[in-house]
Amino acid sequence: MTPVSEMLAAMLAQADFHARLPRQRRLYEAAKAAIYQNRLAAGSKLPSSRDLAADLGIARNTVIAAFEQLAAEGYVVSAAGSGTYVANVKAMAPAHDAGAEPADIRMLPPAMLSRRGAELTQFAAGARYEIQPFAPGDPDFSSFPVKQWQRLQNRVWREGRADLLDYGQSGGYLPLRQAITEYLRLSRSVSVSVDQVLITSGTQQSLDLCAQLLADAGDTAWVEDPCYWGARRVFQARDLHLHPVTVDEDGMALDADDLATVPRLIYVTPSHQYPTGAVMSLARRRALLEAAARKNAWILEDDYDSEFRYSGRPLASLQGLDGGNRVVYMGTFSKVLYPGIKVGYLVAPPALVEPFKSALYDLQRPGQMMVQATLADFIALGHFTTHVRKLRQIYGARRELLRRTLQKHLGRHAGELATISRQESGLHLVVELPDWADDAALHALAREAGLAVNALSAYYLAPPVRKGLLAGYAYVTEEKIKRYGKVLATLIRDNL
Repeated sequence: MTPVSEMLAAMLAQADFHARLPRQRRLYEAAKAAIYQNRLAAGSKLPSSRDLAADLGIARNTVIAAFEQLAAEGYVVSAAGSGTYVANVKAMAPAHDAGAEPADIRMLPPAMLSRRGAELTQFAAGARYEIQPFAPGDPDFSSFPVKQWQRLQNRVWREGRADLLDYGQSGGYLPLRQAITEYLRLSRSVSVSVDQVLITSGTQQSLDLCAQLLADAGDTAWVEDPCYWGARRVFQARDLHLHPVTVDEDGMALDADDLATVPRLIYVTPSHQYPTGAVMSLARRRALLEAAARKNAWILEDDYDSEFRYSGRPLASLQGLDGGNRVVYMGTFSKVLYPGIKVGYLVAPPALVEPFKSALYDLQRPGQMMVQATLADFIALGHFTTHVRKLRQIYGARRELLRRTLQKHLGRHAGELATISRQESGLHLVVELPDWADDAALHALAREAGLAVNALSAYYLAPPVRKGLLAGYAYVTEEKIKRYGKVLATLIRDNL
C-alpha cells in the first residue's frame, strides 16, 4: 500500500469522517481535506485508480468518480499517459495569513449562524423524514383524486392564459378567493367578503406575515401551552416574547397571571387544539375576544383541520363571533389535499387588507397561479366537498380502528396507565400517560421500532407538563393500523 493510500485509508477509518455520505463522496472529501492540510502537497502524484481501489478495498468506479470530481473542481490535474497529480490549490484559495496553519475543514462549523439562526435550527422537529406509521398530521395521499385533478390542470394549461404564468395579483387568483369565501361562509360561519381573502403559500407564511406586520421585536405573543411547533418557530424567528397560556379540556384557560401581561398577538387553534385536541368552549371564546379587545391585541385563529370533525356540529369560528375586526383567520389546503400544494389563505380584518396585500407582493411574492386556477375549478365544480366527505368517512373509520386496536393490546393497562383520548376531530389521537411516565423515552423507542409518534411533552413551553404520545392515523391503512397499533401498544405496556 502506498503512503497516499495509507493516509486516505486512515482518514476514511475515522468514525466521524462524513460517515453517512456515499463512499465516492467520502473519498473525495478525504482527498480534498488532505490537499488543504498540505498532507498531499502540490505536484504529488496520486496512485492509479486501480491501485487505490485495491488498497482501499473499494470499487474502481468509486475511485474514478471521486477523481473526476476532484479534477472538475481543480484539486487535481491529469496528464495523459503520466497519471494524476495534486494541483496548486493555494493559487485558487482565498488569501490568508501566511504564517497560519491550514485549517482542518472538518473542524469548521457548517455555517456561521446568527444567534437567532442557531436557536431556530437546534432541533430537527421541522425536518421531513421518510413517512412512517403514525406521524401526526400527514393526510392520506393515496385518496387524492389525481386523475380528476390532472384533467382540470390540463384544461387550465390548454386555455393558454399567459397571465397565469406571472406572479399574479397580490391577493391571489380571484376565482379561488371567491370559492374560498363561499366555502367559509357556509361551513365555518366566517364573516368575510372576497376582498378580505388573501392567498398564501400556507399557514407558515400566514403566521410569518402576521408576525412581521402586527408585532415588533420584543413584543409579547400569547401562545397555547402545549403549542404547535411551527407557530413557535415563526414567532421566535421574529424575536417575539412567548407567553405560554395553559390549555385544558375547554381550550386556552386565561388566569390572572396571563391577564397581567400585555400581548400584541394571541395564537390559538380553538376548533381542534394542537396537539391536545381540545375544543375551546363558547364561554372561553367570548372571554378571549374580550381580553383581546381590552389588551388591543390581534388574535391569530389557526383553523388548520376543521374539515375533519366526526360527530356533532363544530362551534362557530372566533372570527365569526368577533365580526372579523380583531381576528385574523387562517386555513390551509395541505391537510385536505396534499402538503406539497403549498396553498393556504387568511381572512384579514378590513383595516389590514391593503397592508397585507402590499406585504405579500413586496416581501414574499405571490405565485402558483396555475395551481390556484386548478384549485378554484376543483372547488367550484364540487370536487372539493366530495373529497372532504370521502376523507371524513375514511379517517373516522381509521380513528376508531386505531382506538380499538390500542385498547385491545394495552389490555388491563388501558385506562389504568394509558388513556386514549376521545377527541372527535383531527388527524391524530393522543395516548395520555401518567405524569411520572417518560414519554420522550417512549418516543425514542417507538422511532427505533419504525413508528413516527411524537411525545406530548415536547410541545410544552412551561410546567406543568402532561405526558403522552401523539399517533396519526389518517394515512395509515387499516391493515397497518392493526399491525403497528399492536406494536405501539406493546411498547407502551412493556415500558411503563
